[in-house]
Amino acid sequence: MSTEDELRQVEADLARLRAENQEIREQIRDMGATDQIEKAAVISQADEQVELIADLERRRDTLRARLDGEGSA
Repeated sequence: MSTEDELRQVEADLARLRAENQEIREQIRDMGATDQIEKAAVISQADEQVELIADLERRRDTLRARLDGEGSA
């Protein structure tokens, strides 16, 4: 897979995860007074996705830097 292809894949994954995370956060707001254990599990899931998003953002930045380096070489 080329760097450009990998960058496109990472950006697609980022967009998907951000949308999923937003949906999870909306579900949390809509839960109201519900089982606190379930609510905590959903919040934990959303927080884990935020960590994945941060990892993908770092990967994206690395790929962009690689592309910039290849372009100037």
